[in-house]
Amino acid sequence: MKLSVVIPVYNSEKTIGALVERLQRTLADVAFEIVLVNDGSRDGSERVCRQLAQQHSNVRFLALRRNYGEFNAVMCGLNWAYGDYCVMIDDDFQNPPEEIVKLVEVAEKGDYDVVYTYYAKKQHSVSRNMGSRFVNWLTTYSLNKPKDLYLSSFKLIRQEVVQEIIKYQGPYPYIDGLIFRITRNIGTIQVTHSKREEGSSNYTFQKLISLFLNILFCYSSLPIRLFMPIGLGLFGLGFCLLFYLTIQWSIGPDPKGWQVMTATIIFIGGIQCTLLSVLGEYIGKSFMAQSGQPQYVIKYNSEAQNDRQPA
Repeated sequence: MKLSVVIPVYNSEKTIGALVERLQRTLADVAFEIVLVNDGSRDGSERVCRQLAQQHSNVRFLALRRNYGEFNAVMCGLNWAYGDYCVMIDDDFQNPPEEIVKLVEVAEKGDYDVVYTYYAKKQHSVSRNMGSRFVNWLTTYSLNKPKDLYLSSFKLIRQEVVQEIIKYQGPYPYIDGLIFRITRNIGTIQVTHSKREEGSSNYTFQKLISLFLNILFCYSSLPIRLFMPIGLGLFGLGFCLLFYLTIQWSIGPDPKGWQVMTATIIFIGGIQCTLLSVLGEYIGKSFMAQSGQPQYVIKYNSEAQNDRQPA
């Protein structure tokens, strides 16, 4: 199979049917499959997706028990995608299906492992664009990503890389972070970005904060690097104060007790509190990763014959 199109579905009852039909027309000359993953939608998306899987032999549908988040839904889809190339596309028509062929052409021409898209003009809201810029800045320094590379959700991944990505079994998948752990053989292509046809974006401030913490503490050592100068600064300040007070004690007059106590607290207490707060984040994430919390739980799988199991 040439291509797998993975679509995380959330509250897209009015658009997912039209998107699948458009994909069928657009990719008619390509051997492809569509993997729909319903991420706990609150509308009739699951019913529509079930019908689509029954109508089209190349549509596979998986429904998750609850809303796990976009990255978890995509990870589920990748586990059941068998194409030579896997393309992730949103369910709201902001990424025109006609652009998918361009990604495949770039991947084949440049022999890239991953192809990211970028836009001449984004049709997101101001808050969404600001959030994207912030995440882009964070990933540049935490994942050592090229500054000019935009990490869009509309991207292509070669199957060999997909097989490495799905080896991650923790509850906090971040697809781009996993990609940069595996490969730097990445291409880009400019594509059209359309306005959302139905509803509003699910990109909330709460999800931005969650993504920020996920990148920072699960895929990067940046917090340690940030707090290291703070720790050294506190150590240096406390050392200098204690050294000064020692000199003052030797030549007189004797330093006051509160001065010695303050310097000692800065020297020891500040370093301990700072480093323990960072360590606590890592221990918390490690505990959750080892606690058995799943990425997702499949409620329904449209593939009646399970001859092939996900890798």
